[in-house]
Amino acid sequence: MFKQLQNIDTAFKHIKIFNIILILANVVMFCFYTYRSDKRIEQAENRVLLINNGKVIPVEVSDRVANLPVEVKDHIASFHLLFFTLAPDESVILSNIKKALYLADNSAKIEYDNLQENGYYSNIISGNISQRITVDSIKVNIDKLPYYFKCYATLKIVRTTSTVIRSLVTEGYVREQVRSDNNPHGFLIERWNTIENKDLKIENH
Repeated sequence: MFKQLQNIDTAFKHIKIFNIILILANVVMFCFYTYRSDKRIEQAENRVLLINNGKVIPVEVSDRVANLPVEVKDHIASFHLLFFTLAPDESVILSNIKKALYLADNSAKIEYDNLQENGYYSNIISGNISQRITVDSIKVNIDKLPYYFKCYATLKIVRTTSTVIRSLVTEGYVREQVRSDNNPHGFLIERWNTIENKDLKIENH
């Protein structure tokens, strides 16, 4: 009788251990499948389907954080190229400035208004002057928002009688905003300021 009870007690212990192992196995399987599901959802969110000539092409979308320095620098460079690339044509000037002002806050509009009041753009047109900018380097601190930047560039101003090479250094901050057709990177330059704008070389024709 005692031996039979002992066998029953041992059987219950085995069943208890088996149930614990089964529960632990279920928990591990649940965690594993939850992890896999999250990964698949993340991968699906980072995949875009493009239709090209009737064919569906899967395209992986890069993480914005990984590309952040590149995107911020390209936004800054695009703004400077639009703002400072001028031709003796009012429609070209207005078109470039309009596009540039979508990429910056009121600080850029104030600079444009000051140049306009000082007759800078009218002199460009009347003097048949062409102005081009080359962005040499951009330093950005992406450790905290808004991102502080300093842009180093070279201006080439071509007049009928001379060509002026000028050093241009500007600074400002970049904050994030919603992407749009007029602002594809989804950034906005603010507190934009010119630190240096000086002649480096004058070549007489």
